[in-house]
Amino acid sequence: MHTQTLAELSAGLAAGDFSSVELTRHYLERVGQHNSLNAFITVTADQALDSAAAADAARASGAAGPLTGIPLAHKDIFCTSGVLTSCGSKILSNFVSPYDATVVSRLADAGMVMIGKTNMDEFAMGSSNETSWYGPCLNPWDTTRVPGGSSGGSASAVAARLVPVATGTDTGGSIRQPAALTGITGIKPTYGRVSRYGMIAFASSLDQGGILSATAEDAAMVLTAMAGFDRRDSTSVDAPVPDYRSGLEADISGLKIGVPGQFFSAGLDPAVEQVVRNALDVYVGMGAQLVEVELPNLDLSVPTYYVVAPAEASSNLSRFDGVRFGYRSESAKNLHELYCKSRGEGFGAEVKRRIMTGTYALSAGYYDAYYLKAQKVRQLIADDFRAAFDKVDVIMGPTAPTVAFGIGDKADDPITMYLNDIYTIAANLAGLPGMSVPCGMAGGLPAGLQIIAGHFAEELLLKVAHHYQRETDWHRRIPEGFGA
Repeated sequence: MHTQTLAELSAGLAAGDFSSVELTRHYLERVGQHNSLNAFITVTADQALDSAAAADAARASGAAGPLTGIPLAHKDIFCTSGVLTSCGSKILSNFVSPYDATVVSRLADAGMVMIGKTNMDEFAMGSSNETSWYGPCLNPWDTTRVPGGSSGGSASAVAARLVPVATGTDTGGSIRQPAALTGITGIKPTYGRVSRYGMIAFASSLDQGGILSATAEDAAMVLTAMAGFDRRDSTSVDAPVPDYRSGLEADISGLKIGVPGQFFSAGLDPAVEQVVRNALDVYVGMGAQLVEVELPNLDLSVPTYYVVAPAEASSNLSRFDGVRFGYRSESAKNLHELYCKSRGEGFGAEVKRRIMTGTYALSAGYYDAYYLKAQKVRQLIADDFRAAFDKVDVIMGPTAPTVAFGIGDKADDPITMYLNDIYTIAANLAGLPGMSVPCGMAGGLPAGLQIIAGHFAEELLLKVAHHYQRETDWHRRIPEGFGA
């Protein structure tokens, strides 16, 4: 069953080939069998089987939808009522949320069955899934390598077929980059399309929830259920949500694809470049037209991001002080020590680095020089995309400059690590939707094609990705040892 896509599993449930309880048990067994990947922080087996039984009952009564009874995993950044929500951090290692995030409740309302919470970089800060307090997650294609971050647990779980689909979040590429490095499909919707209520904040103006799945069709089915306005999120946009799956087959001949020269600059692995260019040729074969476009400020996206994101993180993470919830140091002798020791012992090195960077950028005398200037550059980057989309329908290029790298290879060099998101960050700064689809193998490891569209053009994005997956089979590849 695990080699089937979500859409195929949905059809199997509808046809009565298997029940949701049988399906859920199958995936729970796989999670236990491949525990060495460290893809999960929490497994909710009893709760999952109860939900699966409820899904089977709903189906028997004629109340089932296309997602009823389908297992999924949530990134441990989403609050889940009565279940540990750690955000990959020691400081929340004892936090059991009293409520569900909107994403969680909407997918539960659609009948989906949560089987656990996935590993992640601490507070979503990382590009490798090595900063988790629960230890690094492994890439099923090569377990000596990272799956990418920060949604690496979700990516590893889907790539190894431990779940058919998982949620993730993307602040600077944290859905698309791990999707590329593990050979699966990942979509980051437009900022405001998916509610952030109950999603533990890293950088509020950049964070966006999304999906990791085997195919664009699967992502379309899940996004239809999880997207939409939420009055509890002030940045949620009140715009109609189409049935994304129904638009997948529409014709794409005549599609204009923007190819920025900046996406193929120094630092891009030649083998990755070749498979991306091969993917562009597939689109040309389907009647699309390649158009050269310019994103002249793209090279400023990484430094801009690493001013804006840490500044917002330093503010968002100030709530974790050992007083109201989460980890509290047992050796503090007064209130000042309680704050200092709880945060000093509870946060990891990467989180501390970004808090200090952000606090510095926001401090008196430096706000104008750093934070305000970064926001102005951010606008220039958004303007570049706006000008490009006057000429083309979508923009394409590599998702990441290399394939998955070895665990620990970049751990001591944060700048090199930050550059791994060089092609994905700009879409977050501009609030645009982006996808990564598997497009080939480079040196025996998967590489991803990134597709970026205009605001709220998820329907176009998914359609374009779906057509590519009709022409190729890269999304069907499963790492050796995980298919049987």
